[in-house]
Amino acid sequence: MARVLVVGSSVGGSTAANTLRDLGVETILLERDLNYVKPCGGAVPPRAFTDWDLPHDLIDRKVTIAVVCSPRHYSEFRVLSSHPAPETDFIAMVRREKFDRYIRDRAVNKGAELIEGKLEHVEFGPQGIKATYEDKRNKTHTVEADAVIGADGAYSVVARSLGLERLPMAVAYQERIRLPPQAMAYWEKRAALYLGDDVSPDLYAWVFPKYDHVAAGIGAGAGKTREARQLLANLKHKLRDQLGEGLSVKFEAHHLPMHPRKHLSYDRAALVGDAAGLVQQTSGEGIYWAMKSGEMAAQAIARHLDAPTAANLRKDYDRAWWKAYRSTYFFLEFLQRISYNSDLQREIFARMCDDPDVQRLTFDGYLSKHIEPAPWTVQMRMTKNWLSTAVKEWMHARREKAGR
Repeated sequence: MARVLVVGSSVGGSTAANTLRDLGVETILLERDLNYVKPCGGAVPPRAFTDWDLPHDLIDRKVTIAVVCSPRHYSEFRVLSSHPAPETDFIAMVRREKFDRYIRDRAVNKGAELIEGKLEHVEFGPQGIKATYEDKRNKTHTVEADAVIGADGAYSVVARSLGLERLPMAVAYQERIRLPPQAMAYWEKRAALYLGDDVSPDLYAWVFPKYDHVAAGIGAGAGKTREARQLLANLKHKLRDQLGEGLSVKFEAHHLPMHPRKHLSYDRAALVGDAAGLVQQTSGEGIYWAMKSGEMAAQAIARHLDAPTAANLRKDYDRAWWKAYRSTYFFLEFLQRISYNSDLQREIFARMCDDPDVQRLTFDGYLSKHIEPAPWTVQMRMTKNWLSTAVKEWMHARREKAGR
């Protein structure tokens, strides 16, 4: 029987393993450390729970109020789509230790073989692949399969075995803070993004609520890893009133690949999630995209197990992926470039978040994962608002500069 090796049992790899087992493919799931918890803000769109039949008891909090705060402006608004519905108009907040484990256990219950070991290298041959891994007792083993799915993160060994270069990385650094009840009540249904050089020079900082704590973190672009600790300290100082006398529970850090790879598929191999660079640049969102790419890669490999060539896999995975999501990625990359890189851009972005049209467009895209063109009347209205806001903020910046 043909079989597939999936490297990495986070959400992308476990979703791939679930999909393969649903399609009757023998599956081996190789995870470096079963106790590892991936550092993550943990925001998930509600459609993920529908798309993959996940129980809502995996959700710690349902966020219905979003906050965007620039150095001079505070915007707060409800999470509402063009067709408001209580069952879908929220942002799900999850803990990865609980969320990931459920999806992985489901794949194992369906028959995936779970192995704990560190992948060392993958050899690719005309008849299959041979993966070498080291177990917890430092013993070396090999496993053979017909194809491999690399869901092994930003520093993917599968990608390295394919001869691929490392992608440009941003850093995310966050602290879990357990709050007293009165402080936690403020964050119960509220998530916030903060903009500014003092908390994130080129991305944003955040506070996301969880079951009994909040995750406060910062994102910073390539080359700013050393600044991360100070940026987080600045964020906590800025929010000292909202965070109250919180108890630090855990510090977490990880790197985010900020640009998709040129190809997602290769001979007998496919990359998903962070290994493929499928993190959204504007939001840093990766959970949904890892799960969706894991599903699509598994479907393509299962369809072509008799001939898992790069050409076949790219036809059914790469092309299908970009046909569905190219406009979303391009739009969000463009939005990142015009929103985060200067105080002027941040002020315009934050003030535009007060626009109901912008709010609906943003949440329609986030909740549905597709950017639908707005009616031309709405586009004209948003353009007029953006131009007016841009002129006002530019004039304010000039007055401030002249007054120094």
